[in-house]
Amino acid sequence: MKRQEFLKEIAGLDKGALQDKANKLAEELMRLRFKQGSKQLEKSHQLKETRRALARVKTALKKKAA
Repeated sequence: MKRQEFLKEIAGLDKGALQDKANKLAEELMRLRFKQGSKQLEKSHQLKETRRALARVKTALKKKAA
């Protein structure tokens, strides 16, 4: 997903939906790290993309809290 599309998507979500999305991304990041550790990860760029997506969601959560 393109960055701008992702930002528009998360901008329209409420706090609960953002928290759910953050939890899903954190779980996905954990799975990717386990795959990388066992040499089963084929697309290493997924780690970077998932980590950045999680950071964007957490930033949106902080903006909504303020």
